[in-house]
Amino acid sequence: MLRTEKEPNPSPTSRWLKSTEWLAGHLRDANVIAVDGSYFLPTQKRDAHAEYRAGHIPGAVFFDIEVVSDHSTDLPHMLPGPALFGEAVGALGIGNDDTVLVYDSLGLYSAARVWWTFRIFGAKTVYILDGGLPQWKAEGRPLETGDTKRTPKKFNAEMNVGAVAMLADVRMALADGSAQIVDARSAERFSGKAPEPRPGLRSGHMPGAFNLPFDRVLEKGRLASPERIAAAFNDAGVDLDKPIITSCGSGVTAAILTLALESIGKTPQGLYDGSWSEWGSRPDVAVVRD
Repeated sequence: MLRTEKEPNPSPTSRWLKSTEWLAGHLRDANVIAVDGSYFLPTQKRDAHAEYRAGHIPGAVFFDIEVVSDHSTDLPHMLPGPALFGEAVGALGIGNDDTVLVYDSLGLYSAARVWWTFRIFGAKTVYILDGGLPQWKAEGRPLETGDTKRTPKKFNAEMNVGAVAMLADVRMALADGSAQIVDARSAERFSGKAPEPRPGLRSGHMPGAFNLPFDRVLEKGRLASPERIAAAFNDAGVDLDKPIITSCGSGVTAAILTLALESIGKTPQGLYDGSWSEWGSRPDVAVVRD
């Protein structure tokens, strides 16, 4: 079904985005694979995999960021090792030479984290569906139910560890000013006025961090224009010409800031994988409340 005038689908605002028209025209390509990377916070009480089975883009496979993660830590959905990632992605029928198009059920939320994860492990052609599943549905495009089974492939994963910020990197950046920490959580959580959605975490923020709630680089569930993205970072006090480490609650919405930065030609120094789930749980680091 063609889109209507009520549901415009403008050209993507980033080289990392592909339109629904593009995906619809390439769904039958053997080397183009749609990936449902939907994820919800525990407080949302929604089952992403169940929702995928109830209706997903035809041929799409489901990538579970909780399952494909480091289970040796109590921190949520930390990056897995390359062997685990390669095995999991290969089992989904994805190889190194495939074009991967990630989407989620909220428009642009966890898809950015999955996009970033694939790139960390060496995927060369991975994009995000502009507008996600909501846009696909709004245009009346087809859906499938159940689980998609693809023939397994070989995915040789090599991890770009330099793009992943660890606790020590964040501590050093805060101590010597070598990088700006930009926190994608809401202003209420950043200031310590709202409780964290995960139990056992202190409220507040890292001393010296900047706050840019991720929704300020979005517009109606899609990535905002480059001009709006740059303005949002500037309004938050961030110097776009200096190194940036993105952070958030658990490393999901930090990837939206990473996507936004890369879309305006700025490559972040790293994404803090542990984010506030790690920092807020440690008694040996400083926490500031406004």
